[in-house]
Amino acid sequence: MKLNQSTRIVGINVILVPYREHHVLRLESHHLDFLKKSWVEDDDKCTFIILDKVVFEKTSNEIDAMVGDTNLYLNDPQDRSCAEIEIMIAEEHSRGKRFGWEAVILMLRYGIEQINLKSFLAKISMNNETSIRMFNKLGFEEVSKSSIFKEITLEKKVNDEWLRWLKSETLESKWYEDNELV
Repeated sequence: MKLNQSTRIVGINVILVPYREHHVLRLESHHLDFLKKSWVEDDDKCTFIILDKVVFEKTSNEIDAMVGDTNLYLNDPQDRSCAEIEIMIAEEHSRGKRFGWEAVILMLRYGIEQINLKSFLAKISMNNETSIRMFNKLGFEEVSKSSIFKEITLEKKVNDEWLRWLKSETLESKWYEDNELV
């Protein structure tokens, strides 16, 4: 997404950076072929690579620090106020460290504050109990199930109280518009 092409979001344990070509080789090693260069230019997709902040601060190397990605998809051209959110922690050794939790909260805030989103959907495999629990803890509620696709769709409408809570969970985060990233 053009909007986030120079945005860096620094949290307590993670750093979100826009997807770049130099991330491709690492992602391909995990057979993640769904990220394309066009995502940088597409106004319907917002993608951030999730970095382990500790590793990045030690190495200054994004590739070494990569643990996954988080995405927003504005799937309905008629409704630009709702987006589907996704999170993926690819590195097995990075799971269970709350990187996904923090990255999703940062992404939700970005969607609300920068894209003006009013609601979010999360489509999750029915057997991914960890993600379902996480999104339930974030206040998402089930709106549908698909036995054909074996997925559950959860939704969360934005309200002032929830936004205050998201901000309280990310008090130490900082957002940067980094011209070096362009």
